[in-house]
Amino acid sequence: MPDGSPPLALHRCRFVDASPSPITALAFPPLPLPPLAANAAGKQREPGRDRGLAFGTLVVGHANGNIDLLKWTGELGESQASQAWHRRKTLPGPYPSKVDSLVLTIRYPDIFPSDMVPSPSDLRMFSSGGGSELLEWDMARNTIRRTISSQGGSIWSMAANSASTLLALGCEDGCIRLLSLSADTLQHFRRFDHVKCRILSIAWGPPVPQQPKPKANDSASQRNGREESEDDSEDEEHEWTDSWLVTGGSDSSLRKWDISTGRSTDRMGTDKIKGDRTLVWTVGVLADGTIISGDSLGIVKFWDPMTCTQTHSFAAHGADVLCLTIGPDGTTVFTSGVDQKIVQFTYVSSTSGSSSSTMSASTGRWIQSASRRMHSHDVRSLAMWPPYRPLPPVYRRKFAPGVPFIAPVLVSGGLDMSVVLTPCLPASMTTSTVAARVINPLATSVVTTFEDSYYRRVPYFSAVSVARSARLVSYMHETGLNIWRVLNIPSTAMVIDGRDNSTDPELRVSWESMLEMEFVVQTNLIASALSDDGRWLVVSDLYETKLFELCKTPTGEMQPRRIRSLTAVLEAHISISSSKGSRSTGGSYFIFTPDSSKMVLASVSTSFILIIDLITEEPTVLRRFDQHRKSTSLSGGRLVRGSSRSQVQDAADDEGELPQSDGPPSVVRMAVSPDGQWLATSDELCRTSVFNLDSIQYHGALPSLPHPPNVLTFTPEKPHILMIVLPNNTIHVFDVERSEVPAWAYDLNSRIPKQLFNTSDPVLGVIFEPGPTLPSSALVNGDLEMTDVLQKNSGPHSTTFSQKEAIFWGSSWLCKLKLDWLGKYTEQRKRRKSEARHPTQEHQGAPTFAPHPDLQNLRMVTHYRPILALDFVGPGELVLVERPLVDVLSKLPPAFFKPKYGQT
Repeated sequence: MPDGSPPLALHRCRFVDASPSPITALAFPPLPLPPLAANAAGKQREPGRDRGLAFGTLVVGHANGNIDLLKWTGELGESQASQAWHRRKTLPGPYPSKVDSLVLTIRYPDIFPSDMVPSPSDLRMFSSGGGSELLEWDMARNTIRRTISSQGGSIWSMAANSASTLLALGCEDGCIRLLSLSADTLQHFRRFDHVKCRILSIAWGPPVPQQPKPKANDSASQRNGREESEDDSEDEEHEWTDSWLVTGGSDSSLRKWDISTGRSTDRMGTDKIKGDRTLVWTVGVLADGTIISGDSLGIVKFWDPMTCTQTHSFAAHGADVLCLTIGPDGTTVFTSGVDQKIVQFTYVSSTSGSSSSTMSASTGRWIQSASRRMHSHDVRSLAMWPPYRPLPPVYRRKFAPGVPFIAPVLVSGGLDMSVVLTPCLPASMTTSTVAARVINPLATSVVTTFEDSYYRRVPYFSAVSVARSARLVSYMHETGLNIWRVLNIPSTAMVIDGRDNSTDPELRVSWESMLEMEFVVQTNLIASALSDDGRWLVVSDLYETKLFELCKTPTGEMQPRRIRSLTAVLEAHISISSSKGSRSTGGSYFIFTPDSSKMVLASVSTSFILIIDLITEEPTVLRRFDQHRKSTSLSGGRLVRGSSRSQVQDAADDEGELPQSDGPPSVVRMAVSPDGQWLATSDELCRTSVFNLDSIQYHGALPSLPHPPNVLTFTPEKPHILMIVLPNNTIHVFDVERSEVPAWAYDLNSRIPKQLFNTSDPVLGVIFEPGPTLPSSALVNGDLEMTDVLQKNSGPHSTTFSQKEAIFWGSSWLCKLKLDWLGKYTEQRKRRKSEARHPTQEHQGAPTFAPHPDLQNLRMVTHYRPILALDFVGPGELVLVERPLVDVLSKLPPAFFKPKYGQT
């Protein structure tokens, strides 16, 4: 660091009591069943060969009713992604509500390709929250699509069959109810016999190919008719069918049910202690019909499907087993529950060469092979990617020779609010022919077995924002919002040797609580924003936007005043978006201009962009833009990524809005330039539009990117330069005024240190220091601290774009990068004379650069975690909001602990 360089004052704020909601359910999309048409005429089926599966969407259900959709951050064709799954959107739950169970099914399984992974648009999602109502969600509109009553009390469990045509519900009254999902419907199909216990868990047996019905040769005319309709009946006769399912009850037993009759055919009893009933919390079924159960005694049992007798029993847990999942090849089973331990069971074959398929109990046995404790509290749900399909070996996926084999990933979540990702390759495959081409998709290490691999936590998300000029910090929770004010740094005259002479440094408070608000809402809050001067506050749930003017009383307190006229103004500009005729004025994203004179609103239901003037006596909509409602093939005359060329002409002929059945894509990010001239908005389809706020006109569209952006921000020195950071930490720069990429930014990512792309957490924000820096004599104490890495390198030159620095930050790291990327962050190597830079190669307007003084490309700061917000509140003064995991866990009930060796 050069002499005389002033440090950055850092307010390390831990007063924000953000508490994420516990995780109660996890789900991955099911894989479609293979077609049976190849076997129709007695043809030998050739096993399909995959060149690698894409990664499906991870769905996470929370105890507050919200459901998160996490998308894979790797680009198409990439088998590794350091950031793994990242939260793409949140479906707000009704208030109050919770999510106990989640099920995903394919919307049209009869026409869906068998070699593809379903996307959210191809799926249907169902959830239950302890009541009698089953909810089906509309993932495009972020709302509930329909509800249906179970007609049997509370729903304790539910599961869909492998064909995605039936949904089984286990109810309070002891009855199993089947719901038909065919043709995108949801209706009751049949009810099974009643038993005197609750149906706590349910699982479908393996699907079997339906045999062709025998045909009687009655006459020649009938024979000719059958020949003519052979092709039509062939597909109907050859299809997958379900024969039985298994349930776990509250009466210390499991039951096997015949689907055709709706009656229980077998009953399997579990262990009991002191006459108490044992609760069977989870069940699973393998391809050979083997039944797996986990109960409240912590015992995991394996059952023979034919005789319904116990074959293996493991006292693997010290408390209730709440969940289980099966490995993709059916040779591994994972269980977990109240004791926070995840246990792996492995099938060991007695004959060599049969380790890749599930065998019967007579040729092998199950063993408890490994256990790990990666959570601090109860584990409520487990999920596996790729998911297990209980199919015969001939119908299983075959991987092409030489193609890299991607190790499966185990996902777990529970009361500690963390989603944990763990590679879990079966140990038997480490000695097989695919061992040399196994890839760890998380890029944590080369080791991919469950016992030895490194796990990774997905950072939780909290809505925290900072108002720079007003020095305010706001935090939005499910039904309310809290605001604090960060006090000014003590003056230099009051600080000597790092101590405040006026008060005791241990007692001096550097922040104060300003406002606590609770709202009457229909759903959990989804968006909020605070103006830079602290005058305006806006919050919204799924159905209503509320605007407040924050006024100060003579005593210095903050008093909110609601602007009620905003609702009528928004209703006049936002059309009805649902068939029920309900008018929603909710917003998915808000942002204020730097002078706080305008507010930009993105409608959650219609994706309109509204420019609202706040200077007038009543809020006024200056203009409404509908660029994000246009068809998906074209965006401002540009071809959207992923669209086929054949769709271009159709889109050009029909520039209308998106079909109402699909719903418009939600606007996920917005940014306003520091001078207030430019507005950039981006939606779920990766389309970025630019608007001119001076003329209130649409300016143009930027090229679509592989992912929706995590960060949209304008540089302060050149406000027309827009920086976009994607979830995989790649950086894209655009000149919005000229609608082009600057020449110096073409190969920008190739010159940035790879350490930025290999971080486990994606970039959540990019900030620039405003105005001049603090004098070097400005020291801080108390809850303020200095960090060596965040010191600003000052020099004799003026602050130009090439000298400006940006701070990138994620949940567990932050770093500083200079914006003169033209060679400063290249790898060290000897430079040849032929590679010397020629003056004619200088790009006009490109940033100049100087040799790096310390030859250090990048240094990460990782001792702040998890970071919820980071922003400047003044020149040389940073506010960092963090919420240590220890503080979050301290508010939870005590975790299960069983003393050993007589210790208490």
